[in-house]
Amino acid sequence: MSEWVVLLRGINVGGINIKMADLRVALTAAGFTDVRTVLATGNVLLSSSLSVAALKTEVESALAQTFGYQAWVVVLDVPTLRAIVESYPFDAEREGWHPYVVFGNDDRHLTELSALAGELDPELERIAEGNSVLYWEVRKGNTTDSTFGKATAKAKYKATTTTRNVRTLVKILA
Repeated sequence: MSEWVVLLRGINVGGINIKMADLRVALTAAGFTDVRTVLATGNVLLSSSLSVAALKTEVESALAQTFGYQAWVVVLDVPTLRAIVESYPFDAEREGWHPYVVFGNDDRHLTELSALAGELDPELERIAEGNSVLYWEVRKGNTTDSTFGKATAKAKYKATTTTRNVRTLVKILA
């Protein structure tokens, strides 16, 4: 059995509302063990002997069947998440800024998003490549209207990416 982190995309925003207690019940009923949620933003820790790909498929299927929506998740193991957090290249405590990590299941999409680096206003935001992630720092109040924020919100990235604040990731690892 391995411990996995499952990051759900787009719940408790835009009309897809799932209570964390219901999420735990659904994933436990799907055969996963030690199911725990962190915050109400779709962060799950669970144990399973499945591979990453099989786990992703099973979780998405369980969510679709239980909650009736097209679910998209990113799955990674705990050591990988820890390494991602420890590698954050900016000052995660920078006053007036949000520290984010963009996770992806499709390296092509992360490469496309990474190509925006040269177009970004460094007074507003900046990005850096990581191991199958993009690190993003953006001035508070500009997350959704910044160049990078608008790009990550495009429909083509919905099924393959999800973004988390570094502070949330630290709580997941605690």
